[in-house]
Amino acid sequence: MFNGKSLLITGGTGSFGKQFIRTLLSRYQPSRVVVFSRDELKQFEMQQEFTAPCMRFFLGDVRDAERLKQAMRGIDFVVHAAALKQVPAAEYNPTECIRTNVNGAENLINAAIENGVQKVIALSTDKASSPVNLYGATKLLSDKLFVAANNITGNHPTRFAVVRYGNVVGSRGSVVPFFRKLIAEGATSLPITDPLMTRFWITLDQGVEFVMQGFARMYGGELFVPKIPSVRIVDLMSAMAPDMQRHTIGIRPGEKLHEMMISRDDSLHTIEFDDHYVITPSIQFHGQVDYAKNGKGEAGQLAPQGFKYTSDTNQHFLTIDELRILDRQIK
Repeated sequence: MFNGKSLLITGGTGSFGKQFIRTLLSRYQPSRVVVFSRDELKQFEMQQEFTAPCMRFFLGDVRDAERLKQAMRGIDFVVHAAALKQVPAAEYNPTECIRTNVNGAENLINAAIENGVQKVIALSTDKASSPVNLYGATKLLSDKLFVAANNITGNHPTRFAVVRYGNVVGSRGSVVPFFRKLIAEGATSLPITDPLMTRFWITLDQGVEFVMQGFARMYGGELFVPKIPSVRIVDLMSAMAPDMQRHTIGIRPGEKLHEMMISRDDSLHTIEFDDHYVITPSIQFHGQVDYAKNGKGEAGQLAPQGFKYTSDTNQHFLTIDELRILDRQIK
């Protein structure tokens, strides 16, 4: 579906953006791929790897509405991956997080509609479900903006959807590279926040694949949630450093002990498919849509009453052996 199309990825120099573009170029022949980000050094470094004639690098910040409008001229599909994501940093710098994650989302929506973009998928996080920290709250607001944007498109063709998933294995700032660094430096003990902590776990490849499938599945207004495994933080430590001691440092500002991707309240609007869930919009727009059958023809059914999707009650946990294999694969 991307052959001959123009795509723009905000935050395109990040872990997700790079892998999305690698996958895109290996499977399709897009006419133009625009990397939109504010870091000139990362763009320069990325240009050394991505040399295809279709590549474009566009310096800009999602806070800048006019720059976004310029960047989206002639664009067919947008992946919105730009965000401030560090939980403690957001707690200490709330206005900065709001300006990027909320105001930036609104800027992107307006630019996409004005330029007649076909489809937009925004990346979200499990922390946006029943948020307890500022980062999660800003992403919940962003999610709501993108869903409601389908109600203001009028005669424009633009449709918006959201993808929500958990921790990405090996991404910048995550626990795996942090543990690796400590182990390489000869640490005798690894810090863990709480021995009971659990997290949803997804690989970068899985995240990219899920977003790509989202473009084919979406009508507009959906919040897509993949079925993915959970991880116990103590199992991860045992897989990476089985002979190393651990010490508990306590939960950081704004952190949860367990994460949630679908709350009981959201389950009232949730449809379950074979490998994912869809939280359907609570408001109506662009006519009647049967979200129980997606754009690929896959059929789902309403989630059971009282259902919730949390990292501690998940039916699928990765074993220590599976974590060891995964750790080797992502190196």
